[in-house]
Amino acid sequence: MRAVLLRREKFIEGDEDLVELLLWQVRWSAAHPEGLRYRLAFVLAGTKTPAVLYDIHHPKGHHRHRGARQGASPFSGVDQLLADFLADGRGATAERKGEEHERPD
Repeated sequence: MRAVLLRREKFIEGDEDLVELLLWQVRWSAAHPEGLRYRLAFVLAGTKTPAVLYDIHHPKGHHRHRGARQGASPFSGVDQLLADFLADGRGATAERKGEEHERPD
């Protein structure tokens, strides 16, 4: 089975921040236990590298990058994944502005 593109979306949010969502259906494997591969990037305006990046690959599995930090990211479905990612991106925007914002766990 070849990867099937499920979603490809690129848009500007808030203060000209770039959001890119890529999700593919792939063959089930140990590396992709849900049959899903994705890359979700949130790039703050005026920068080139993602402030927030969610992706899945072996051996790390589901994980997120936030600046220089990275760690495991729980997966409980695509809708929740997208909601957590967008909340994390908005948190990066709030931090840039010096505001308080709660990060998803």
